[in-house]
Amino acid sequence: MKKWVEALTPGSTADYQTLGSASERMARVLVHRHLGSMQRGELTLEEGGEINHFGGVAEATAGESETGPRPIVAHIKVVSPAAYTAIAVNGVVGAAEAFMDGHWTAPDLVSVVRFFVANMSALKGMDKERSLSNRLAFKVLDRCRRNSISRSRENISAHYDLGNDFFELFLDPTMMYSAALFDCRDISLEQASIAKLDLICRKLHLKPGDHLLEIGTGWGGMALHAAKNYGCRVTTTTLSQQQCAYTTRLVAEAGLNNKVNVLMKDYRELQGQFDKLVSIEMIEAVGHQYFGAYFGKCSSLLKPNGLMAIQAITIADQRYEQARRSIDFIQRYIFPGGCLPSMSVIANHVASDTDMCIHSVTDMTQDYATTLRLWREAFTQKIEQVRAQGFNERFINMWLYYLCYCEGGFTERVIGTSQIVMAKPDYRPDQNRSYCCQ
Repeated sequence: MKKWVEALTPGSTADYQTLGSASERMARVLVHRHLGSMQRGELTLEEGGEINHFGGVAEATAGESETGPRPIVAHIKVVSPAAYTAIAVNGVVGAAEAFMDGHWTAPDLVSVVRFFVANMSALKGMDKERSLSNRLAFKVLDRCRRNSISRSRENISAHYDLGNDFFELFLDPTMMYSAALFDCRDISLEQASIAKLDLICRKLHLKPGDHLLEIGTGWGGMALHAAKNYGCRVTTTTLSQQQCAYTTRLVAEAGLNNKVNVLMKDYRELQGQFDKLVSIEMIEAVGHQYFGAYFGKCSSLLKPNGLMAIQAITIADQRYEQARRSIDFIQRYIFPGGCLPSMSVIANHVASDTDMCIHSVTDMTQDYATTLRLWREAFTQKIEQVRAQGFNERFINMWLYYLCYCEGGFTERVIGTSQIVMAKPDYRPDQNRSYCCQ
């Protein structure tokens, strides 16, 4: 955790003042010009006592509430003109960095994210005006973070080894760090997390005698649920030292040492044959260059009649190529080395690198927006405890931006999440099973 505090030491944040320098004036003109081209939703920009309005009439987009579509009405307060310079130099990532540094604030950051998502074409124009040298710097960073076996351990550690105590502040008691399943029901986050786990177990038709392989342990929620409730053996692997220690302790406390084996290995180092395989929101950490190796390895680890289930965050097929060639806020600050696959990318790799076929797909995108809202609310309520753990204000702003950034993305459905089940050639469905794949 110490390295995060050192790496995220904030610079000075001046009170808003008259834009004195030529560079600040030019940056403001540039940003306002792009804002003026945005037509969807409403944005109020407050700066130094001046109010500017951008966008058109507030309109409903993909996000919906119980009473119908929610219009996008966003408000930003510019605290320092440094915000304009950051955005002009680093585009969308610069906007995130300016928020982290306290150069702008918003009473409802999710609505701000939704506004810019709804006006994505204008954002593309803003990012295109970044300097060539800046884009090349991002490319170098991308190459340095590619997920080789050795680099994967560092990338995973950078996020998941922030401390178990930190994640306990906003996750539910299952410690599931993935989309829960609400299915339009008024239930708690913990109940929704258990519902998600149970749905996966039923999709895999887990039973006593099965040996389940889990790639991406997390904090042990899936492994414990499967062993306790379905009587199967579980081998689960992680690259996070803290997650490994945490899960090993839970397994011992539950008296499941004879059922659950916790490993600290890269998926590429695994050996053996398993009846079923599960990987919950781990594929995002694989990387574009390694999707083929990932699916090929998973297929080789399954018996000829095996089943594999993944829960995956995905990006639209139309945006995949552009996204994989750029470094966004999430890749820069949250998940180094990460890459969201698209549904076509997954399907193509299943077809070309395995002998499996896709058996079912279940969309959970709106469930993730709800999950993130509840994480955000819990995190906000525990800010003082976050500070007590040694995290500074820039880190706190970064984490809030991360949660809101993702919540807005799922609400507007520019990113999605799905459970995908794949079957080996000799798999034959049980006609009497209680669960019918969706």
